[in-house]
Amino acid sequence: MLREVIDYLDPKPGQIIVDATVGTGGHSLEILKRIIPGGKLIGFDRDENSLAVCRQRFSEFNGNFELVHANFVDLDQVLEKQGITGIDGIVFDLGISTYQLKDMERGFSFQQEGPLDMRMDQSSYISAYDLVNNLNESEISDILWNFGQERWHNRIARLLVQERKVQPISTTVQLADLVMRAIPYRYRKGYYRIHPATRTFQAVRIAVNRELEILESSIRKAVAILKKKAKICVISFHSLEDRVIKHTFRALKADGLIDIITAKPMTPVASEVVINPSSRSSKFRVAERI
Repeated sequence: MLREVIDYLDPKPGQIIVDATVGTGGHSLEILKRIIPGGKLIGFDRDENSLAVCRQRFSEFNGNFELVHANFVDLDQVLEKQGITGIDGIVFDLGISTYQLKDMERGFSFQQEGPLDMRMDQSSYISAYDLVNNLNESEISDILWNFGQERWHNRIARLLVQERKVQPISTTVQLADLVMRAIPYRYRKGYYRIHPATRTFQAVRIAVNRELEILESSIRKAVAILKKKAKICVISFHSLEDRVIKHTFRALKADGLIDIITAKPMTPVASEVVINPSSRSSKFRVAERI
């Protein structure tokens, strides 16, 4: 939803804009083109590989951007250290990038064999392997339901614990195959419009990276540093994220801090979904600092 982000942020020369999830720089590159001369983009990401890609893509804008290897929950501390007390806009593009999905060594995708990792920040201590092989059945079941809304969470957790007694669950294909076997046969195709392992992989990834845990506080920190009339744009990719964003925006509006620009979340136009099928589940919300 690049066009929508740019339209609502409306970046101008000399402004300071934050991309809290810079990824490989799709949004940031277009923002940079609009804030020069004199502007500055500050991009956060937990993935050093993504930041390396951005440094090359942004090379013509040297002096107008800074890339920070950090979790966006720390954005207030990072900006304070840089002496920045107000920003002219911020965008959060949540979830996982295509770049990360395609890297089999990162373990985000069940479409190909890879280690069971799923860490956004590879310097983090806890990986998907650690959770899957060390949590008890009840804890795994809770993760699958709370973060993936997986109907068969109990069955999957039970089989997983049984299987890891024989050998550790160490690869993406192992976990995906286990999920398939846990789901009753008659539901494997008819019940799911998506691959049956999708919700399990989503749930484990969210737990590993604490994605929902930090979302509300990060949005509140972002709003606190926005200048008057500056906007916060948030793109989410599943209902759990969107629910947190919706309720956080409502609470901030009740506190008199923002106006909600999008009463209901925007979704991508059909032409974008054709070009980028992964955008089909995205929801876009915008608020403005009062």
